[in-house]
Amino acid sequence: MTKRFTIVLFCLFSISLLTAQQRETKSEILITGKIVDANSNQPLEYATIVLKNTVTQKISGGITDETGSFKIKTPKGTYEISAEFISFKSKKYPKQSITKDLDLGVIKLSEDTASLNEVVIIAEKTTVDIRLDKKVFNIGKDLSIRGGNASDVLGNVPSVQVDVEGTVSLRGNENVTILIDGRPSALVGMNGADALRQIPAEAIEKVEVITSPSARYDAEGTAGILNIILRKNKLVGFNGSLQLDLGMPERVGTAFNANWRTEKWNLFTNTGFRYNETPGNAFTDASYLQPTARNARVVEQRNFGRLGRSLFTSFGAEYYLNKSSSIIGNIVFNSGNDDDVNTNDINRFNGQGAINEATLRTESEGEDEERIQYTLDYVNNFDDSGKKLSINLQYSTEVEDVLNNITEVDTQVNLLNDLEQVLEDQDENSALLQIDYVHPVGENIQYEAGYRGNYRDIFNSFYLAERQDFLNNGPLVPDTGLNNSFSYEEFVNAAYFQYGQKFNKISFLGGLRYEYTSIEIVQETSTTTDNRSYGNLFPTLNLGFEFKDGENITLGYNRRIRRPRGRNLNPFPSRSSESNQYSGNVGLNPVITDAFDVGYLKRWDKFTLSTSLYYNISNDNWERIQEDTGEITDNGDPVTNRFPINLSTEERVGFEFTLNYRPFKVWNINSDFNLFNVKSDGDYTNQTTNVTQSFDFENTAFFIRLNQKITLPGKTDLQINTNYRGPSQNAQTKSEGIFSMNIAASKDLFNEKASLSLNFSDVFNSRISQRTTNLPGFLEQYSEFQWREPQVRISFVYRFNQQKKKGQGGREDNGGEDFEG
Repeated sequence: MTKRFTIVLFCLFSISLLTAQQRETKSEILITGKIVDANSNQPLEYATIVLKNTVTQKISGGITDETGSFKIKTPKGTYEISAEFISFKSKKYPKQSITKDLDLGVIKLSEDTASLNEVVIIAEKTTVDIRLDKKVFNIGKDLSIRGGNASDVLGNVPSVQVDVEGTVSLRGNENVTILIDGRPSALVGMNGADALRQIPAEAIEKVEVITSPSARYDAEGTAGILNIILRKNKLVGFNGSLQLDLGMPERVGTAFNANWRTEKWNLFTNTGFRYNETPGNAFTDASYLQPTARNARVVEQRNFGRLGRSLFTSFGAEYYLNKSSSIIGNIVFNSGNDDDVNTNDINRFNGQGAINEATLRTESEGEDEERIQYTLDYVNNFDDSGKKLSINLQYSTEVEDVLNNITEVDTQVNLLNDLEQVLEDQDENSALLQIDYVHPVGENIQYEAGYRGNYRDIFNSFYLAERQDFLNNGPLVPDTGLNNSFSYEEFVNAAYFQYGQKFNKISFLGGLRYEYTSIEIVQETSTTTDNRSYGNLFPTLNLGFEFKDGENITLGYNRRIRRPRGRNLNPFPSRSSESNQYSGNVGLNPVITDAFDVGYLKRWDKFTLSTSLYYNISNDNWERIQEDTGEITDNGDPVTNRFPINLSTEERVGFEFTLNYRPFKVWNINSDFNLFNVKSDGDYTNQTTNVTQSFDFENTAFFIRLNQKITLPGKTDLQINTNYRGPSQNAQTKSEGIFSMNIAASKDLFNEKASLSLNFSDVFNSRISQRTTNLPGFLEQYSEFQWREPQVRISFVYRFNQQKKKGQGGREDNGGEDFEG
């Protein structure tokens, strides 16, 4: 309790110091407005407003947010004002003296048709845009992920961590919802970590981190939402880029993205292919404490020889019905084919330290997977006031087939003592209908309502056969105790309403969402069908207080849910080791979390700081239990199983800050720090041994990330990303801290039409998980895991009808002006 109280005091003291800073008294005015496409009335995000003070000749300005709106604070003076956007005709305002706030209203920019056959200039966006309700990570400028995948992208996003197994967490909480283009998607897959590695980084435009979602968003995900936005260029004419990748360990890849836009049509595509080897390794040293244990110590050394091939392609078309409405269709196809050979070298020792048995277990695993997603969107911007109707339809399928042949050889006598074959099939079909309607009233009031229906049907089957008669070279015999299939069907109906209003410097957004969930689970080994249904109300409230000089405070509350899916439900045990298994729990119930957030945002000329103090409380929280099953393998090893159950009440309080600092125009620094304390209360009784263990624990942990980009002479960029995740623990396991560093460099070629980049990931070979597990009276275990060894990648990108340029209109980027509120 003392630790938690200290953390809260520290966080409140930090925020109070920031808000108590003396502000300079400036005579300032506010210039506002909105920029839209004159043809379609679509808001133009990242359009530029340029202010030129005709007396001091100083140039300043800002960019628009996702609604096309802008707010610029500037000293009173005489200005020339212009509105600019890529491949659109600029609109210029004559010189005028501005002594009070000025609203430029709706500014309509027309496409510059004369530029269709000219080079399109693409502004190079900042790495991180910090906004009041979210943080936006733009992919285009990050060198360290070039040639990588979606998992690599998320690993560089503020507030997000990706551990060595590929598990994604937000503010240290693994229950984060990952959306694609604002919707659940088959591209995330039944096994999110593996699926994310199939999406090439080049297909991603940006990632939105939403820690206090409004009622508009799905309530799934107690930590918040990560929204991956795929590239859909809307530049006039035909343009795109081609990327080629090579790497060591062996890696070959290519990526192509392009779009062609006319007055009525916009066609866009992203296609990527990867062939790569991903070696990894693991080590386990387990001591069994029972006096009767045949093997007192078991040491396992695993090597993962992964060979993967993947194809990702997306093709879409947008048709502009009129100036205010359009229809967008998109098809995404993702396939993968893996051939892995994994070995497990096992040595078993008796109580005196003499070796009992030495074996080599080999898995030859082939996996084929395929995902197809169809989307159809209708968008109608009724008028310039912001009135909008969106209708989204989506249907997707996913199929994964795994064939795993396992052999185990006694290396002391060179005899085969185990032969298994495992077949796993996983199929998922999902459909989604989403309707959102926005209705503004005047300039300061907005109503919004919507509906979402989300249907999922998941089928899994598991088949294991093993040889029992080795003397006569007998056949493979099915294991009826393990073989099973189960079907999971889920239908979630949701409706929401929210109301927003602005009172001078105060913004208010309150909403209520209702979700009704129906579930049906059928298992081959069960004679009954498990039917469940439940309804939940999810209130949300967000308040914003805007001060001058780019300073804001936000308050947020929302209720979230965590529904069990995928690996947490799948009852079939993993077979990488006979004695260490993991299985899901089909009886797992959802977790409800109440989340509170206080945020502070301050901008200076070269420095932007965003801080947050947050508190979450969850009931019926999941804990992963590792216990003795009471079973013994043929080799005499006790079998332990890890599985999730609804066990505890969890409280989480934390403090984070994200900063961007540009001391010089050639040096840009992004960093984020997160400190959090987790307290959990719950007891579990082992059904085999009837021993009750307390799972109460309190843990304080942190992670810190520092990304630096330096522009060197000769049009060369250098990027250094460092990451440290501090040690942590729960009731059974302690994890050591992990440090990693990636270095990348890029050079522009051919008059900035091409770039050549070199990336070295995990420079010090230090991204290794180290854990110690203690089960009193039964097991003490030390383990290491490294999913991927260090890699070197080289990438060549050629842009046709595009050119890289800093800023727009010949101006240099201002480090603080790219952060939208």
